[in-house]
Amino acid sequence: MKNLILGICLMIGVKAFSQTSYEKAMTEKIAIVEQRKTPDEFTALANDFKRIGDKEKTQWLPYYYAAFATIQKGRTLMREGKTEELDLTAAEAQKYLNLAMQLNKDSAENLILQKMIHSLKMMVNPQQRFMSEGMLAAEALSKAEKIDAENPRITLMRAEDTYYTPEQFGGSKSKGLELFQKALDQYTVYQPKTKLDPNWGKSEAEYFLAKKP
Repeated sequence: MKNLILGICLMIGVKAFSQTSYEKAMTEKIAIVEQRKTPDEFTALANDFKRIGDKEKTQWLPYYYAAFATIQKGRTLMREGKTEELDLTAAEAQKYLNLAMQLNKDSAENLILQKMIHSLKMMVNPQQRFMSEGMLAAEALSKAEKIDAENPRITLMRAEDTYYTPEQFGGSKSKGLELFQKALDQYTVYQPKTKLDPNWGKSEAEYFLAKKP
């Protein structure tokens, strides 16, 4: 009986240690996501998250962050004018996101990333792809809103789209700024489910509002 109790205690201790190790690794990597700047830095970070996911097997967040880091790589490439690399980057992000979705279905956070992936693909050729990738991006965001209407990252995505879309196609910088303000207001009250859950985007809303005339 003593041996049985000791064995159970050791198993519990190993499990607790493993969970603590996982949370520590994730916390360290999540802390630097928004500090990365270059495509190579985002690639390295995505690989780090993938390694954590492959080790844990049942956790969706490592793959989510691997997808997010890859999307951020794509957005960096887009700002650098390297649109010819966006399809390949979007495909890589989709691979990670599919793994996250398998482990956590009907997640608003995953759907927000799905929207971002479609938007990356659209930017390869906006005129040709708006009716395909643009519509899929809007659909993913609408699905996310039905699940978690007060999620500030949904408002942030709408703010970006409104701000950058030309006025002749329904965009508006002033309305975009209003949405950035709404997102910022939501960030003050929105609480992630756990300390590892997504909590990014506030600094982007602040950046655009700081530019407001």
